[in-house]
Amino acid sequence: MKEFFDVIIVGGGMVGATLACALGDSKLSVAIIENTPPPPFSAEQPHDLRVSALSIASKNILDHLGAWDGIVQRRYCPFQRMRVWETTGDTEFCSAAIDHQALGYIVENRITQLALLDRLTEFNNIQFLCPVSIQTIHYTPGAHTELILSDGRVLSTPLIIAADGGQSKIRQAVNLGVTSWDYEQHAMVINVETGYEQQDITWQRFVPSGPQAFLPLSGRHGSIVWYNSFEEIQRLSKLPYPALKEELIAAFPVCLGHINQIVGTASFPLKRQHAQHYIKPGVALIGDAAHTINPLAGQGVNIGLLDAAALAEVILEAHANGLNIADVKVLKRYEAMRRTENLKIMTVMDAFYLAFSNNILPLKIVRNLGLSMAERLLPIKNLVMRAAMGLDGPLPKLAMPKKDLSH
Repeated sequence: MKEFFDVIIVGGGMVGATLACALGDSKLSVAIIENTPPPPFSAEQPHDLRVSALSIASKNILDHLGAWDGIVQRRYCPFQRMRVWETTGDTEFCSAAIDHQALGYIVENRITQLALLDRLTEFNNIQFLCPVSIQTIHYTPGAHTELILSDGRVLSTPLIIAADGGQSKIRQAVNLGVTSWDYEQHAMVINVETGYEQQDITWQRFVPSGPQAFLPLSGRHGSIVWYNSFEEIQRLSKLPYPALKEELIAAFPVCLGHINQIVGTASFPLKRQHAQHYIKPGVALIGDAAHTINPLAGQGVNIGLLDAAALAEVILEAHANGLNIADVKVLKRYEAMRRTENLKIMTVMDAFYLAFSNNILPLKIVRNLGLSMAERLLPIKNLVMRAAMGLDGPLPKLAMPKKDLSH
């Protein structure tokens, strides 16, 4: 027998789970499908390599959904300062300048996901189906989508949400095209234990071979991101940890501090991808299924959580007004809220990356002048901070502080 749900979310990662929680306690029946359950958390475990710099807007979303406490009870690292520099140009942002306690929070992706999944268990209208995969997808515009799962279950829904990542099977099955290109660079993530106590700063230095970044983690730990050519990242990835430690000491600035030990490493290619449309009748894309962005400023997860919050707002308002939530006219409101905003952020990140990832003298002069001016012009500096924190632009209600929800 077929099982019917008003909404099916494919993908139980951070973005899919956020959307599911946002639909919790509504009159909609919701299923969320995930292939791989996250391992349980233990404080004795080393930090995961996959971390995100959650913005204030993302923190607001998770707080509204009741998931932020689950992060705080595990582990996270707030940061109050952010430094960006290249040779003579230098600027440092500080949350106190705009009366905020933090610029953002470094959190392991798995911890965010676990906090959201914990919250899901409290909603009677949501079924979390895991571990299970989709074997067959039957999609016809204007009709219910039917999914045949690996455990033999057959699900039917008028509205399917793709939150299944950059290689989204749902997006491919419904023929929503993408525009994409490679940046011809790779990034290596290196978790280290440092001589410093827990830090309150994240920084990024630009050199001709690509950016070098540091993200603070809880305790004496940090996450280093090293951008370079594919060949160089391949070479570094093959080094034993003592040799890699020496490479880090030679290449990174002294503000990194003494490295006690390397805890773990991973590498990945840099790629941009953007869906040409986020919706079709009965289908919507969110998160990496809709866009993958240069990780330079750590905005990928943040814009994905804003997608989830915006789509939940559209679905719940349409349902409350007696509208068909799968109707393309309803879903177009979500696309209008998010696609242009996401494209704007992606374009800014691309321009920033391309401007800094070279050694052309005229550009170097302009870059350093720009960083020096940013340090001196406080109104511009504060605007940049607010944008990075997700506090500017049109925001879904869930991304606003609780006191502002009535506006």
